[in-house]
Amino acid sequence: MVLAGGGTAGHIEPALALADALRKLDPGIGITCLGTERGLETRLVPARGYELAMVPAVPLPRSITPQLLTVPGRLAGAINSAAGIMDRVAADVLVGFGGYVATPAYLGARRRGVPIVVHEANPRPGLANRLGARLTEHVFTGHPDTALPHAEYVGIPLRGEIVALDRLSTGDKARSYFGLENDRPTLLVFGGSQGAQAINEAALASAPVLRRAGVQVLHVVGPKNTVASEPPPGDPQYVVLPYVDRMDLAYAAADFVLCRAGAMTCAELTAVGLPAAYVPLPHGNGEQRLNAAPIVEAGGGILVDNADLTAEWIVQTVLPVLLDPERVVAMSEAASRIGRKDADAVLARKVAEIAAAGGRR
Repeated sequence: MVLAGGGTAGHIEPALALADALRKLDPGIGITCLGTERGLETRLVPARGYELAMVPAVPLPRSITPQLLTVPGRLAGAINSAAGIMDRVAADVLVGFGGYVATPAYLGARRRGVPIVVHEANPRPGLANRLGARLTEHVFTGHPDTALPHAEYVGIPLRGEIVALDRLSTGDKARSYFGLENDRPTLLVFGGSQGAQAINEAALASAPVLRRAGVQVLHVVGPKNTVASEPPPGDPQYVVLPYVDRMDLAYAAADFVLCRAGAMTCAELTAVGLPAAYVPLPHGNGEQRLNAAPIVEAGGGILVDNADLTAEWIVQTVLPVLLDPERVVAMSEAASRIGRKDADAVLARKVAEIAAAGGRR
């Protein structure tokens, strides 16, 4: 199996979750992940014990510039590289999740006659997966409203520790892990794998009021973000961390979340039944708002524009929820009802069947 999902955690984590599920189906299966030197996969893939093979990154300019003239030559080189890797490992199937590495992987697989599987996590597919979906009938999505040919909704493959998480039984251990108390309302704040400055600033500014109300905070600011000043030590705790490897424990420690609305974030929070205030990324194609919309409509979350997120909004909107245990429980149950925990196993079975059939339905 060759998996192509590089660049961001939103592409890499579903690929790795699928890899884990494929290994459960067949411990002897060969798995190679394609990536580029500029993506998070250089750290995440080897750490999970999978082979990483590099393909040159070929980002496509969003406007007509002189750089556009160099794309065909660089893309041809990347396609040759991807095809060569598939030859080397005798690939039975190529599964793409989007990102820079997916385009040459799809075209390389097409050149070699390797069956192609596309998984698109977002409601608005990216360029690579729009191309991939034209080359295969095996298209699976993480959002029920994704518009791609032959699309079948399966959900987003999630890490095993997230799928297996029991927040109620793990909560005390998780709060102790982060130095938090067991009997206080707990807000988790994070902005995706890289952090979000707007969320960081609003949350930190609200810290004094949250503390006076008895709310403790676990705030993951992101590895590339710095904060001017952290709240001073005190009770309740306001714990600031640059990065958390154990997001399962962060979820178990929390009662409510303030976060971006990436596809992986939405999938994980609904899978574990955590209500959230979602702050969609203010630029891009608006997909983060679409990711959160079904959760909000179901009663499992709140939506706020990035421009409207302030300390005052947190105090007026999030704090009353945190101080109302019955409302937290109701929102948790609503989030759980639309969460999917089986996407990794479902997609693994389908990929194995496609590989065994040589790509034929």
